[in-house]
Order: sequence, then structure tokens, then C-alpha cells
Amino acid sequence: MSHHRIGMIVPSSNVTVETEIPALLARHPNATFSFHGSRMRMAKVTPEELVAMNAQRERCVDELADAGVDALLYACLVAVMAQGPGEHRRVEAAVAEQFAGRGLPASLVSSAGALVDALAAKSWGRVALVMPYMKPLAQQVVAYLEAEGIEIVDWAALEVGDNTEVGCIPGGRVVEAARGLDLSRADALVVSCCVQMPSLPIIPAVEAELGLPVLSAATAGAFCLLRSLGLSTELPDAGSLLASPVGAVR
Repeated sequence: MSHHRIGMIVPSSNVTVETEIPALLARHPNATFSFHGSRMRMAKVTPEELVAMNAQRERCVDELADAGVDALLYACLVAVMAQGPGEHRRVEAAVAEQFAGRGLPASLVSSAGALVDALAAKSWGRVALVMPYMKPLAQQVVAYLEAEGIEIVDWAALEVGDNTEVGCIPGGRVVEAARGLDLSRADALVVSCCVQMPSLPIIPAVEAELGLPVLSAATAGAFCLLRSLGLSTELPDAGSLLASPVGAVR
């Protein structure tokens, strides 16, 4: 059984991705994982704080390079998407260059890029979204995905601006928002388009109730981390995205 070190760069107020990603990868039948984090200061999900948070990225990358991680997840979707179309490619390229300068071949994944790539891997071109963000930021997320050729058929913004409060949004509120969406043309539902809004426990039930594939920023992150490491993407009880193995991408 292979072992892999996973680095995660997270907002300082985020407590969800550090529980959901390990919970997902612990289900892998053929690999074990350890998790190593570095934090960027951020309390309020505002454009100004997101820019200030992103400016701390290089320090975090250096810290995780010191740990010799095998793969790294830049775990703040909206911080990347709010900077404009294609930003995840620029961020991933910059982090890869920084790692290469340290002589490390680590695989790089951003939450923003993972969602785009996971939808593409499954050919889910029409999706609905549930997001915790204030509406102006939610509209930027919609525009970002549409610029990637993904049609957003409907979306809901819960308008929670405090990132600590986002981590406390109850599953029932997320489910109610999902039920209120028009899913008649959707290929899939992103039930949490944010790594801080908890959703992992509700994914199987929502998928069964609504009758279409359901994923989240966290399950997309896990999917792309596994692919980047050349591992099977099949994990139990995590929704259709992780229900059957998809070939590794190197």
C-alpha cells in the first residue's frame, strides 16, 4: 500500500476542508495519506481580504515544500475565481514553478481548477450551484465557470459573509437551497461550491433524492488529487464523481 503526503493551503478561518479531504481519502483501498497544512489569514469573504490572502501564497508553498509533500491542494475556490477567468491556471503554474525551484516534483491542484477539471472529466457541461457567498462574489463564480464553457443552469447564494459562519452552515439549509433550484436541464449539482461550507455527509442522500450526480468542491479536490497521484478515483459513499475509477492523469 502506497503512502502519500498531502499539503493543503487554506484560509486561516477554514475548518472544513481539513476534515472533509482526509475523511474522503481515508476511504481509499490502496493508499494511505498524511495531511500537512499552511494557513493564510482571512476572516471575511470580501474581495479585499481575498486579495490580501492570496498575497501570502508563496510563504505557504515554501512551508509545505519544507515538508516534502507529494501533492498540494490550494484550498480556496473563491479566492482564485474572484481574480478573473483562467486564474487557476496562473496560480497552479506559479506554485509549480516555486516547487520546481526547490527541486520538488509535487502535483498541484487548486480547488477552482479541480472543480473545472472534474466537471470536464465527467462531461457534465450543464450544472447548478449552491454557494455560501454574497451575491456579487457568487456572480463572479458563475462568470468564471461560464468562461470555462460550463453552462450554469441555476444557482443559489446563501449570502454568508463571515468565513467562520460559513463553516457552521447546517446541512439542512444547504439541502433546502438545492431543492429550490431548477435542475430540469442540469447534468450535475455542485451542492457546495466552497471548501468551507460542509456538505460531505449530505451528498449521497441529495443525489438519491434529486436523481442526478452531486459533487462538491471537496469531492472535486479529492478526485483531482487522486488523479494527479496516479491513483484510482473510486471512493465509497461520496457521490457519482467518485463512484467509478477514472484513469490517472500525469
